[in-house]
Amino acid sequence: MASRSLLASSPWRGISMRAQSVPLTRQLTASVSVRHASSKSSSTSAIAYKAIRRRHAPLPTSDAPSAWSAQAAVSNILYETPTPSSAPPKRHILNCLVQNEPGVLSRVSGILAARGFNIDSLVVCSTEVHDLSRMTIVLTGQDGVVEQARRQLEDLVPVWAVLDYTSAALVQRELILAKVNILGPEYFEELLAHHREMTAADNAIENGEQPSLEEVADDFHPSKLVASEALRHKHEHLKSITYFAHQFGGKVLDISTTSCIVEVSAKPSRIDSFLKLIAPFGILESARTGLMALPRSPLYGPDEGEQVKEADDVVDASQLPPG
Repeated sequence: MASRSLLASSPWRGISMRAQSVPLTRQLTASVSVRHASSKSSSTSAIAYKAIRRRHAPLPTSDAPSAWSAQAAVSNILYETPTPSSAPPKRHILNCLVQNEPGVLSRVSGILAARGFNIDSLVVCSTEVHDLSRMTIVLTGQDGVVEQARRQLEDLVPVWAVLDYTSAALVQRELILAKVNILGPEYFEELLAHHREMTAADNAIENGEQPSLEEVADDFHPSKLVASEALRHKHEHLKSITYFAHQFGGKVLDISTTSCIVEVSAKPSRIDSFLKLIAPFGILESARTGLMALPRSPLYGPDEGEQVKEADDVVDASQLPPG
């Protein structure tokens, strides 16, 4: 009893009782603060919630893609393949500056033939420089395909440069020599019929059939017109052909008893128009060159000059390498 009374009166008893009451006080304070936080959210409430209830996402079992079947792979390839260009083919004019040596023409034409181009016209000639030749090639195709062919031609060893004059302002010229009948369209049609009959007769002879005397006599029938009237018609036809040639900047080079040779140099569209006009007279034969083209030079006025650009305007400093 004496010991209990001594312990009760000892100061250490108050300290132990206060130590036991501290955790209980902290628990009550924490519970009150949690209730207060739950009732009133703050800017850090989300961080506290995620810190308490953090859950890591499950890791993937394998990052490797699943194996495709052949049908699925082919379907994906066909779906990803770009559609061909729907742009219509366009007429292109290429000007090739090549070395003047044998075999260059065959190499250039071989590359174009390998790409499936049909050359509309091709003009090759030497220039004022001894070792330099110029090729003017006209072909039809899509822009992208022609550009690939142009770069491939430029990679050839004897080719100096390949210029695309399609969108440039050009001076274009073609030359045509045409032998035109001056006897009139009736004689031209008769000449064609005569050649058709001779061809049919040759085929009949090869097949063992002999033409009759009347058929042979019809090939050499006399003209229905008298000589003076036929001569007058012939000169009228020659006068009309000469007039058409002069209107297109051409001239008559040769005149014979039945035909004349006309020379015209103009751009391709005017050459086509000239051929349509003289076709009713009867074109016996013709020889036409390809297209020749040179770019036009700009025209400056007396107060205008070539604009001099600064180096900063021509070259972008951001595109230059460091240093």
